[in-house]
Amino acid sequence: MNEKVKDFQLLDRYTELTIISTVRDRTLVEHELLARGRDHEEWREKCLRRELEKIRTDQLFHSSFTRSKSGSGSSSAVAGVPGIGKTTMVQKIVHDWATGKIYQHFQFVFSFKFRDLNTINCRVTLRELILDQYPYFKNVLGEVWKNPEGLLLIFDGLDEFKGRIDFADSRRDTEPNHKCLDPEWWCEVSDIVYSLIQHKLLPGCSVLVTTRPTALHLLEKAEISVRAEILGFVGEERKEYFTRYFEDKSVAAAVFKHVKENEILYTMSYNPSYCWILSLTLGPFFTQIHRDPQRVPKTITQLHCYFIYNILKNHGREFESLREVLLRHGQMAFTGVAEKKIVFTDGDLIKYNLQPSQFLSGFLMELLEREDSAQSVVYTFPHLTIQEFVAALAQFLTVDPGNIVKFLSEVHSTTDGRFEVFLRFVAGLSSPRAAWILEEFLGKFPHQTICRVIDWVKEEVQRQIRNAGSEYGQRRLLNTMHYLFESQNPAVAQQTLGSVGTLSFSELGLTPIDCAVLSHVIRLCDTIKRLNLTSCHIQCEGLQRLGPALHKCQDLRLGGNDLGDSGVKLVSAALRNPDCKIQRQGPKQSFQYLVSALSTNPSLMELNLTHNSLTGRCVPALRRLILNHPSLKRIM
Repeated sequence: MNEKVKDFQLLDRYTELTIISTVRDRTLVEHELLARGRDHEEWREKCLRRELEKIRTDQLFHSSFTRSKSGSGSSSAVAGVPGIGKTTMVQKIVHDWATGKIYQHFQFVFSFKFRDLNTINCRVTLRELILDQYPYFKNVLGEVWKNPEGLLLIFDGLDEFKGRIDFADSRRDTEPNHKCLDPEWWCEVSDIVYSLIQHKLLPGCSVLVTTRPTALHLLEKAEISVRAEILGFVGEERKEYFTRYFEDKSVAAAVFKHVKENEILYTMSYNPSYCWILSLTLGPFFTQIHRDPQRVPKTITQLHCYFIYNILKNHGREFESLREVLLRHGQMAFTGVAEKKIVFTDGDLIKYNLQPSQFLSGFLMELLEREDSAQSVVYTFPHLTIQEFVAALAQFLTVDPGNIVKFLSEVHSTTDGRFEVFLRFVAGLSSPRAAWILEEFLGKFPHQTICRVIDWVKEEVQRQIRNAGSEYGQRRLLNTMHYLFESQNPAVAQQTLGSVGTLSFSELGLTPIDCAVLSHVIRLCDTIKRLNLTSCHIQCEGLQRLGPALHKCQDLRLGGNDLGDSGVKLVSAALRNPDCKIQRQGPKQSFQYLVSALSTNPSLMELNLTHNSLTGRCVPALRRLILNHPSLKRIM
């Protein structure tokens, strides 16, 4: 299953990211999959209306966004969720500077990873930090210090730094033990970074810091001139990534078409790391003849099954006990999920009787860490969801079927969300369509486990239906609907939701993935007649995902969602569906579109127009609607 791809250089593969000139003030979810940029469409529209500017990488220090004058030095911070492209952006900045494309006023650029700085457990000088990575500067650093305006220092991954940096703590400015005013002074690494960002050390130099949103609070009191956030790929940028990945443009077009037509996969593709997994996994389905289009992955479980299958097929022959090695690997992954651990050491490999190998390298990336003068190797999964999937696979295949329900209930009871995607994968593995490809190497999946996982999903959905009266209960119910989606089992959905007539998620923020899952469930269950999504912040993109199911509802409530004209047109399209069952509708905007659609909808019985500031121009259309509509009985 080897698709034909280019041997890429950074310049060939790099696709411009959307970076916005502010950091969103809402709390961002940490998990890559759950940290969906639900506001992408809103922020894109703001950019188009020039309410919010998009920043290019060459504008972080030399633009209207910074409060400092060009050449006087400034500190910039760029935030982004895991996998969004922060480190790749740093590499591109260094590349473009080295080739003379950007920041020509900088004479020197030094880039550091906080992960490497963690290994330094003694006092050090800025000089030593630089020479450790750039030893050829030994005889010229004295000249570098003389012109700090020509110097850019980059620190990547503040969220990974183990040292303490508190910009609200004034002791670093007053206590001699913490002061770092000279590049030759021996200081803690945290004091050096602090002093550079605050312009105490080498005033006039520029500093760039990248971080996940979880560490942004550390920079609240820092002297930061530019605060920006990477949104990832927006609009055509997603398509460009696939075009650059595949040498064959027809394959690129086919893969992107499949991704765009699939709500879950397309929503994932805002994140460059997911685009890589999508390209690697989906490519073979469009480069080989005689492929069954029904086998193309449509859920994240199916996607990861094929991703792991590729590794097993390409590297698994070096082991006789392939299943056993994979399961040990999965047990280590599960421990990591349970302990929120994403970096593993040689000690972890020994604990689970694993040896570095070509097979293991298919799952784990090796990273060099410096410790004093020596280097050590640590390991991490290419993506958190890969770690979670391998963990789910191991538990599915090893937990005694008699204990699987108890096990799932225990991990589901945690309230911090660490097992949320793990459980989606477990539910997804109960689907024969997801698991069949792996049985070639792992053998048949235990029938008893499959049955009991399905039973657990049923029980959990029914339990959350009973508890859906609170916001917390609604969120839990929505999460269990993700289990239904991943299991791809229509019978289970119909059995569990067959008695439900109303779904209400009012004032619960829904992502486009949530909307896609909700649409899937509604299409399977004919009993759901009333849907209340008031003030769910779904916006136009979320409404697009809901579109295929809206016509099945008799009572549809969508107020307070900033749908705009495009969104109202989508609702109108649902109303025109010949199978439309909508009897009650509360429109908010673009009245002319709705009246046209409502006039062709025979099921409509009630029209709620409150809080809509209708103008006098609406009256004639309303009068015609009342006189000519066959079933409309009430207008409010």
